Amino acid sequence: MTLISPLAKASRKESGRTVGRGVRPWGIMFAASLALLGGIGSRLAFLQLVKGEELRQTARSNSVRIAPKPPIRGNMFDRHGKVLATTKLAHAVYVWPVARTRPDWPKTKQLLSQLVGIAPNEIEKRLESQDIYATEPLAIARNLTLAQVTAIEEHHQTLAGVEVIIEPVRYYPEGDTASHILGYTRELTPEEFEARRTEGYRLQDYIGKLGLEASLESRLRGEWGGQEIQVDRDGRFVKMLGEKPAQAGEDLRLTLDAELQKVAQRVLGRRKGAIVALDPRNGDVLAMASYPSFDPNIFSDRISPEKWAAVTAQGDPFINRAIRGFPPASTFKIVTAAAGMESGKYPANTVLSTSPYLAAAGVRFYEWNRAGFGAAGYVKAMAWSSNTFFGQVGRGVGGETLIDWSRRFGFGSPTGIELNEETSGLIPDNDWTQARLDRPWNVGDTVNMSIGQGLTLATPLQVAQMFAVTANGGYLVKPHLVQTDTPVKTSLNMAPSTLETIRKGLRAVVTNGTGTVLNVPGIPTAAGKSGTAEAPPRENHAWFGAFAPYDDAEIVVVAFAEHSGGGGGSVAGPMVRDVMAAYFELKGKAETPESTSAMPE
Repeated sequence: MTLISPLAKASRKESGRTVGRGVRPWGIMFAASLALLGGIGSRLAFLQLVKGEELRQTARSNSVRIAPKPPIRGNMFDRHGKVLATTKLAHAVYVWPVARTRPDWPKTKQLLSQLVGIAPNEIEKRLESQDIYATEPLAIARNLTLAQVTAIEEHHQTLAGVEVIIEPVRYYPEGDTASHILGYTRELTPEEFEARRTEGYRLQDYIGKLGLEASLESRLRGEWGGQEIQVDRDGRFVKMLGEKPAQAGEDLRLTLDAELQKVAQRVLGRRKGAIVALDPRNGDVLAMASYPSFDPNIFSDRISPEKWAAVTAQGDPFINRAIRGFPPASTFKIVTAAAGMESGKYPANTVLSTSPYLAAAGVRFYEWNRAGFGAAGYVKAMAWSSNTFFGQVGRGVGGETLIDWSRRFGFGSPTGIELNEETSGLIPDNDWTQARLDRPWNVGDTVNMSIGQGLTLATPLQVAQMFAVTANGGYLVKPHLVQTDTPVKTSLNMAPSTLETIRKGLRAVVTNGTGTVLNVPGIPTAAGKSGTAEAPPRENHAWFGAFAPYDDAEIVVVAFAEHSGGGGGSVAGPMVRDVMAAYFELKGKAETPESTSAMPE
């Protein structure tokens, strides 16, 4: 007996058809198949027409890599073609960020740490700075030793995602020679990268951080290139698909004489201070030494805390004291003499009575010998560096005139040399004292300025620029470090009698005054001026500046010793003497073209 449900009975009563009832499930399956095929087709059409290009790029990225090619940074040469800054090839270990997703990454990281001497957490921290699926690897360690490279290659099979790459590294073959001038390069910090991303920098770019490396970054840097390469599924090279050559940076020939620079650094020794040698005819900086110093090669790799402590043990070695302001002391009397004569109040034949001290604004300004030098004119007063003579001249012409001539000589403003670290020194005026000291300028300020003390600050480079005016016939030259065919110089339009009187005074300093230390064989007839700046409660600063030959000067040398104690003639004078003697000796032994290292055209 067949059992039929009430629902089935009802269905039969509603329809009298019986033919074909057994094939209805096949129709349902057919309709479902059509719907499924339609969905697949629609999806395929969407993927092909809408998402096709994106998917093709994704597939391509799995087999194509961009191998960026860094530019070769421009070289820097001294005036004779000696290489001062260049690029060498070195090995670096890179890691693809995606390696962190592999199950064996902890072991890989630990092994790499042992091979290159970088803590595992430092490796991890560096990789975290980049997206895990980045198309470029990240440098973990640079300047690898041959032993490190060999060890990494031996463990290649167990260091998935790790590559050793040969890359250009900045190199300074003369070590710390001219380090403050050349500067150094350093890898961009993440913050610097974000700020300069639009300028074409890449995450691991090196950038100039001091000296010419920083100020001439755009000329030295060059432009990145790259190679588009196809790789197999194991990441091995298959073929090159395209290439954009990297563009090298500009080579620069500097005004420096590397050998004279070494002499200046050796003469300065371990004494805080600076030495500047300048060609007064065109502003070429022949040498610029500052101590403490540093070796810029240390920045070609990461610096350990121990190494950093050793670098900074002598104080801040990255301060270029040649372009920092200090009280210029009696060297500044050149400006006071010019202001006195050019104002017409104290002509070249002026004679004044000197005394143990000069009183002004309730202050006594003493002679350094506490006695005075009797009646004196400009030449005698310059030779013996009389404070009361030049104090009277400064007081007589007034603060405004003295300030005006100070600025004409270049004080109070940057010289314009190609160094971002240059400071302007300080030539204060009434507005400055009102704003900073809440008082008006007074006569005591004028007297103090007239002898290079008080609020006045000048850099050794500015002092050298001042001496150049007296050496070259009255022209303010713009100091520069990169050779140029168009030096900049401006006439101060001083009367011939003014210039000649100052020159005679500077010559008298050397013949019978505070600078007789320059009366030695090997130095042509020279002229100069000493200076001793008070810096209580610490020791005095010592200054000395000179030029030679007297009748046709080709070099100015200024030496500054910070808190050295002693007088300018006895402390800084011998430094000027030794650098100047070396200059004329080197000039006499000029190397032949065949024996020099010529810069490529």
